[in-house]
Amino acid sequence: MSQATARLAELGLSLPEVATPVGAYVPALRSGNQVLTSGQLPVVDGTLLHPGKVGDQVTVEQAYAAARVAALNAVAAAASVAGGLEAISRVVRVMVFVASSADFTDQAQVANGASELVGAIFPGGHVRSAVGVAVLPKNAPVEVELVVDAPEQPRAVPVTRA
Repeated sequence: MSQATARLAELGLSLPEVATPVGAYVPALRSGNQVLTSGQLPVVDGTLLHPGKVGDQVTVEQAYAAARVAALNAVAAAASVAGGLEAISRVVRVMVFVASSADFTDQAQVANGASELVGAIFPGGHVRSAVGVAVLPKNAPVEVELVVDAPEQPRAVPVTRA
């Protein structure tokens, strides 16, 4: 069991199934030694958690919890392309979009839900942006994207004999 898998288990979590895209994109894509995820929503078993805008229908605490779920979904998407959770060596960047009411200014507090979760699984720090937006797909309160390091494993070269 890898350290990341052990940390996930210590948190009482497991990776969910990767969400099926609802548009013309893929959930995650490898580019060299990095995997980038598409935005992941806080969906559990097909149900969106806490729909609405933070500061109106959604509390900071609910949005923080939703950011954790969206981050876990993003980790699952990254792992599906990286070759498993153990293939991810670190999280490089976390991008959190927060559907916010006009006067809401605590996007960073909401984004801590995502940052603290990925930091617990992959220690070492990451860079982050927390951006307030007017609306997100499906009326989600948050959307999370990740960039992770996942060095490609060397492939065995078949030996041909003359």
